[in-house]
Amino acid sequence: MKKQIFTVGLAFLSFIMVALTASLQNSHTINEIYVFGDSLSDVGNVFNATGGIQPSSPPYFQGRFSNGPIWVEYLASGLALTPQQNTNFAYGGATTGSNSMNGVPDLLMQIDNFTKVHREVNPNGLYILWAGANDYLHGASNPSLSTGNLSKSIQSLSKAGAKKILVANLPDLGNIPATRNSPYSSILSSVTSAHNLGLTKFLDVLKEKLDDRTQIIELDVHLLYREAMTDPAKFGFTNVTGACLNNLAICDNPDKFLFWDGIHPTTAAHRILGEAALKELKTAY
Repeated sequence: MKKQIFTVGLAFLSFIMVALTASLQNSHTINEIYVFGDSLSDVGNVFNATGGIQPSSPPYFQGRFSNGPIWVEYLASGLALTPQQNTNFAYGGATTGSNSMNGVPDLLMQIDNFTKVHREVNPNGLYILWAGANDYLHGASNPSLSTGNLSKSIQSLSKAGAKKILVANLPDLGNIPATRNSPYSSILSSVTSAHNLGLTKFLDVLKEKLDDRTQIIELDVHLLYREAMTDPAKFGFTNVTGACLNNLAICDNPDKFLFWDGIHPTTAAHRILGEAALKELKTAY
């Protein structure tokens, strides 16, 4: 009798452990991606809003500001998510909120529109924010304002129930084809550094301020670009300073280029960004 009770008890304990393990696994499963930002993450919102005029496709790929899929799509694929599980609010030309132009919804507006519709958001979704480049490329010089907008955005998502938030910093804006030889190169490099430093500080504060179940992951894009420029062969590149697309002329080997045009990366570079984001998520979860 005791043996039977022990056996039943052991079986019940095993069941509880399996159920608990499954529950823990499911609690960490990302089942949808929500994207907010600018042209670096736009999968066709500007293209659709302009009736297919911008960006012109071809040479741009199906409304992306690149020659193929972009990083959030590679990330979604790595997470085994379908396109229907990738909800994208990013608009090419968007700022963080400090310098919105041409009616394009800035980051704060994108998130405000989202949270108004979704009073309670998917706790197993991944919420991605990448913005700030257009603030500085359009002349803004106050990194604390831009990083403050990012902080507000994160807090709004957290208040709505977001538990997994990924935030990307900026590549060196003074060291891209469109600006490298301009009089503003050094200024843009300086504000990029200030932005990234301020962003890291804000994120550290938010990690302490927000509830324990909210996880913030920082994707160090700045470091990835710097490594690619320092050691191009490591990433399969042969050209990390010029743009593959010049006017309407396209280079012969886009996958060997870091930059597709003067600002945006090639799909080969986007793939690397997506893989880096996936690695950060695996480390976090």
